[in-house]
Amino acid sequence: MEPAQPTERGPVPPPGRTTADTDTDLLAGADPASAGSTGEDPDVPPPGSGEPTGRSERSPKDMAISLLVLLVPIALIFGIYRVFFGADQPVVIDPAPAVAQARASGAFEVIDPTGVDDDWRPVTANFNGADGTATLRVGFVSPEGEGVQLVQSDVPAETLLPQELTADGQPQGVIEIGGRTWQRYTARPGERALVLLEPERTVMVVGSATEAELRDLADGLG
Repeated sequence: MEPAQPTERGPVPPPGRTTADTDTDLLAGADPASAGSTGEDPDVPPPGSGEPTGRSERSPKDMAISLLVLLVPIALIFGIYRVFFGADQPVVIDPAPAVAQARASGAFEVIDPTGVDDDWRPVTANFNGADGTATLRVGFVSPEGEGVQLVQSDVPAETLLPQELTADGQPQGVIEIGGRTWQRYTARPGERALVLLEPERTVMVVGSATEAELRDLADGLG
């Protein structure tokens, strides 16, 4: 009696797979050892596994607090600048060069505005001698903080007054100031004017200041 010959055994299928599955993989050319493997690195957690991604979420409250932290120092600096460095104060200029130009033109006798009270702060000054006429303008900020302009010109009054006071500007009576007779005029909305009419020139103070302030300025003119 011949001893029994050992039978050949095929590859042992991985757990969870049958021999038929392994045979099918062999026919398809697949490696039985890799059957059932997903090809994923077991050390890398799958997406959505709860591992942190490195991106932080900030709530609207956190963003508001961060913005507030930035704004508070800026507000403090701006407040200190306004209080201690006069950020609200107008930039005062010297009107003397423009006054000198007007005098040099010889177009009219110039009233010197530099003798007014120090509370009247000159902020603009301009002389225009084009087109055969001459006009000197000096802008002031009044003691109460209102804008007033001193205008001196040899432009005929019938042309100058509508330009400066609009066509609605109307005389409202006369007033004596510093030995001169000035006329009270209406002007643009919120403004009023005092006008000195002379043969060779017209002088006016016009702006949003009160009439009392306009009188003070007119009285201080040299």
